[in-house]
Amino acid sequence: MRSANLCWGQRYMWLRVHQLPPGHQHETHVVLTFDVPPGVTLAHCRAMITSLVRRHETLRTTYHLDAGEPGTGPVQRIHPPGALKVMEVTAERDGTAAPAEVIEELSTRPFDLAGEWPVRAVVITAGGVPKRAVVVLNHLAVDVWTLGELKRELRTQAAGLAARRPATLMPVRHRPSDLARHETSADATVVAARSVAYWQEQVAALPSDPFAARRREGAGRREGAGRREGAGRREGAGRREGAGGDPFAALRDGPGATGEPPARHATLTSPALLEATRRVAARYGVWPSLVHLAAHTALTAAYTGLDSAGLLSFVSNRESHPYPDVLTCMFSPTLVRVDCSGDPTFAELLARVAAAFERAKEHSYLPYDEVTELVSREGSRRGQAVRLGSEVNFIKQRTKDYGGRRTAVAWHPVPEAWAHAGSETYLRVDEWRDAVAVSLQASSAVMDGAAVEAFLRGHEALILACDDSAAAGPRLGDVARLAGLPDPPPVAAPGTAALPSWDRAPADEAARALAGAVRLVHGLPPLDLSDSYTLAGGRALRIPRVLAELRESGWEGLTLQQLAGPVPLGVLAGLLVPIRPLADDHRPSDLMRLGVKP
Repeated sequence: MRSANLCWGQRYMWLRVHQLPPGHQHETHVVLTFDVPPGVTLAHCRAMITSLVRRHETLRTTYHLDAGEPGTGPVQRIHPPGALKVMEVTAERDGTAAPAEVIEELSTRPFDLAGEWPVRAVVITAGGVPKRAVVVLNHLAVDVWTLGELKRELRTQAAGLAARRPATLMPVRHRPSDLARHETSADATVVAARSVAYWQEQVAALPSDPFAARRREGAGRREGAGRREGAGRREGAGRREGAGGDPFAALRDGPGATGEPPARHATLTSPALLEATRRVAARYGVWPSLVHLAAHTALTAAYTGLDSAGLLSFVSNRESHPYPDVLTCMFSPTLVRVDCSGDPTFAELLARVAAAFERAKEHSYLPYDEVTELVSREGSRRGQAVRLGSEVNFIKQRTKDYGGRRTAVAWHPVPEAWAHAGSETYLRVDEWRDAVAVSLQASSAVMDGAAVEAFLRGHEALILACDDSAAAGPRLGDVARLAGLPDPPPVAAPGTAALPSWDRAPADEAARALAGAVRLVHGLPPLDLSDSYTLAGGRALRIPRVLAELRESGWEGLTLQQLAGPVPLGVLAGLLVPIRPLADDHRPSDLMRLGVKP
């Protein structure tokens, strides 16, 4: 068994996975489906999937909190080639679980990253004949490009087996461990430093809260959300003597009286958008993805009322290093900050978006945990947390068809898992063979249902208007009317509150536990609890291990987002609550002495 550091793209997904409670980690699962051609048996399917696992290290890798020593980060461990257990489920009604039930269980059960390979597989049969293979993967191991390569290999193998001839597969030249080794080199260090400097410049120019004018404090929150039921907070912990109010209100998912869901999710599917976007892109010499990015930029600027928009656009980073053919997770978001001042036309805004995106893409390849730490330090400098803005993703789905002729808006179930990741909005644009699907997830704190639908319909209307116009398209000042965006609230919502202060009082039990966990994981000297986790020397990648150490010592109540932010450690300690012991007469410390881990 070999070990390696996490690759830079994996670092982004590592943080994303651990932002989610276990019950919501299926947000980071990816499902690959493959229609089995005639002539391929169940044994063939098992052999094909086993071949994938044997050939590609990323499918037989486990991920661990550390390398066993204080101050070390998470590692990936590559296991020797072996067979993967492939389930069989029949489509017949024979009293066994139905295929949909089995797939639901496999795709929603969290992966044990340290004890389970990041791949599960099931073959659906009818009359003993395999019809479809479903492979569930964790995003730590794959990205969209990797999925395409895995599916191509399955097709090649299946075609060979059906024709009873050997399948010719491309050799595996490089492995994730090769990429991880390159990312410790001097060349990669120079690239990362240049990218970090770009992020520092861009983050410093962002407003602390781009949705400040629209934010509705408490919207979408639920009574007691984010706190263990029955857990109480110690009176006065982390508060200055005599200070009024609750310094934890901005940190804790407190009660809300609105009864709204935490977030909303809807999709607009438009056949007209497919060719319209391509025509606009061809007219201005850009990719269709940038037309969609410009449309969302215009809507965001109109909705927030700001003269600039910050967007996190996902890029693959496969062209940024010598190992573009490695099968692993390489993508991460890059910050695209666009100047929207001067009431530009859509054509002018599109040119600004294209230029901003190209510059951002040149600086997208870096360890994303360093971005997290950079943003935390900027928040400490300002005295309030900095929010980076909306996430935008563009994906080509050449195998999917809509089949309809008219635009349709569909509402999806509440995206509970996504809501736990801490994002404000997430726009995903899927280009199908005959339509474009524009999907928006939005926190209820920044958008209600009317705003979500207005964003989707406005996205289509804006691009169609630009396609129909012989001129340069609508001006930014016309976007709100064109999209039918709701009017701003009569009284502007307050911006992000200043960070609560630590009163430098003697550390209580929870503060000692938090300081002890941070020191143990990083090998640090005594800490100043008025510092944030990052200012104290904490590394973002090691936060999951800090939380694990807290649980082992009998404490819970903190999240990765909270530790990764700019709030002082002393204040965060006030959110910790003891884990309820197994028996009333046992304290967590007693259980630990007996060797029982809560």
